[in-house]
Amino acid sequence: MAGQRPRRSCSTHNTPTASIRYTDGSTREVPLDLLRLRDFDESGAWRRVRAVHGMANFSGDYASATTGDHVVYESRLELARLLLADFDPSVCGIFAQPFRMVAPVDGRVRSHVPDFLLVMRSGTVRVVNVKPASRLEDPQVAEALAWSGHLLERHGWEYEVWSGAEPTLLENVRFLAAYRHRGVVPEADVERAWREVVDGEELALAERRLAGDRESEAARPALMALLWSGRLTTDLAAGPLSGECVLRRRG
Repeated sequence: MAGQRPRRSCSTHNTPTASIRYTDGSTREVPLDLLRLRDFDESGAWRRVRAVHGMANFSGDYASATTGDHVVYESRLELARLLLADFDPSVCGIFAQPFRMVAPVDGRVRSHVPDFLLVMRSGTVRVVNVKPASRLEDPQVAEALAWSGHLLERHGWEYEVWSGAEPTLLENVRFLAAYRHRGVVPEADVERAWREVVDGEELALAERRLAGDRESEAARPALMALLWSGRLTTDLAAGPLSGECVLRRRG
């Protein structure tokens, strides 16, 4: 997202604000009702994420195909949501720990750092908090999530609390993620597969036909790359990827 971020800094204890940390080390505080996507140009994660031996959480950096850069996560559940966002063709931007919300509540100052901000191709902004389903049963956790969601929805952004997805879908997307980066499969192979694949044919048949005199598996990487990019689709929740999966052309 190009454009110069506004050089404004407004500190107040009376209205909700969002603090953003930038890659040059600076931070900026913006009234929440004035927060715009351009404020995130050249921004980084609010917290520094470190993987330490013995930590209960699983944290790290994910090499995103959507952003062309690394995106931090602090748990396996966050990584799963990040993977699905990277796979979603309607998502064009991903920010981890995008800002720190601060607002006065009942005479005290309350703060919260959302897990992800997703920019949709439609122009919609979606803020995501990731929490295990078991944690949602805690009234304090549920109330804190509802508080931040109320502020963000009032601002006109979508809000999502995510606790997991169907395991088969996740496993299939994890497998396809090996083909997420351009150049992993030669572009000529991908484009040839796209030209020749037939809408509605099974994966095994497509492999055999595209492989010609080679082993069927030789044509598989190009088809997997097309599935990751969304140019081909199949029902990833129906079962593990197999030769019986029906391929559909998109676009």
